[in-house]
Amino acid sequence: MKSINKATAVLLLSILLTMALTGCQSNGAKSPEAAQNSAEKNTLNEQPKGDGVSNSTAPAPGNSEGQSGEAIKEGSMEKEGNVVLKELAFVYNENTIAIMDTANEDQMEQMLGKPDNLNSHTYSADDGKNMDTLIGFTEKVYTYPGLEIKTISIPEGIQDSIFHIEITDPKYATVRNIKVGDSLDTLKNAYPEGKLLGEGAPDEEDHFRYEPSNYVDVMSFRIMNAKVESIQIYSLLD
Repeated sequence: MKSINKATAVLLLSILLTMALTGCQSNGAKSPEAAQNSAEKNTLNEQPKGDGVSNSTAPAPGNSEGQSGEAIKEGSMEKEGNVVLKELAFVYNENTIAIMDTANEDQMEQMLGKPDNLNSHTYSADDGKNMDTLIGFTEKVYTYPGLEIKTISIPEGIQDSIFHIEITDPKYATVRNIKVGDSLDTLKNAYPEGKLLGEGAPDEEDHFRYEPSNYVDVMSFRIMNAKVESIQIYSLLD
C-alpha cells in the first residue's frame, strides 16, 4: 500500500512539474509573426528624430501655390512708380520706338530715315507760347510721311526724350499690331483694357483711349466710321 501511494505521489509530482514548465514557456515565448511585429515597432520607435525626418505629406506636383496660368501684359502694372512704357510704342523695320525713349537726331535717322522736316524750339518767357513750366526746355518735331514724333530735352540736357507720337500711315503698327485702317472690333480685341470716350456710333467720330495705369502716359485712337483713322501716343508734360 505504501508502495502504491509512493508511486502515485511521484506521478502527480511529475504531472505538476510538466504543467509548470509548459506555463512558463507559454508566457515567455511569442509566435514568429508577433515577434516580427514587435521588432518593427521597436525599430520605428528607436528611429532618430533629427533633420530630414518628417511626417508631413509632400504636395502633389503642379498644385503649388503661386503658380498661375494668367499672363500679365507688359504695361498693365506699375514699375517703380510708373508704367512699363514699352507698351506705349510702335514698331517699324524691327525697331520698337516708345514714349520716353531717348533718341537724338542720329538715332532717329537710323531708325526711321531722314525726316521730311525737323523743327527745333527752346521755350523762353517771351516766346508767346505761355509754357512757363517748360522754359529752357528744347522741343524737336520730326515729320515723316504719316508720322510725327516730338522730343524734349531738359535745360543743358544731352539726351532728347520722345513724349509725343502721331501716326496716320498703316505701315506703323503698335506693339499689339494695330494699324490705321483696322476695324474698331479688331482694336477692342487687341486692347480690351481700353474704352470708347463717346457713344461709339459707327458713322460718327469717337476716341478709344488706352491708359495702362498712371493716367499720364496715354494711347488714343481716333475712330471714324468704325475704323482707326489715327493713333496718338503721348506723355503729359508737367
